[in-house]
Amino acid sequence: MKKPAVDKSIEVALLVIEYCEQLEKEQKYVIARQLLKSGTSIGANIHEAQNAESKSDFIHKIKIAAKELEETKYWMILCEKSKSYPVNIVLSEKINELGLILYKILSTSIKNKK
Repeated sequence: MKKPAVDKSIEVALLVIEYCEQLEKEQKYVIARQLLKSGTSIGANIHEAQNAESKSDFIHKIKIAAKELEETKYWMILCEKSKSYPVNIVLSEKINELGLILYKILSTSIKNKK
């Protein structure tokens, strides 16, 4: 069974890792660490949700993934707006695509829970 959120979260995590390695080469350690934590946590929570104990547990884990996604967006915005950081448009687009998938899953799951 194909799971777009799982697949996209792996794609995003791998791109985040590459981008953070680039940031570290440029000695942007603080943002690199924050971005690495939040960007890879999205997928970890989506993966955890695949084995949720209940519908409520599934929704909770997807909500945590969505929070991590928003934090990741924040760090990316800082990088994009800073004159001394490299910009990664592809990564930003992939993060936004994953967000659309996550928020659709959340809205459908919450609606079907009632």
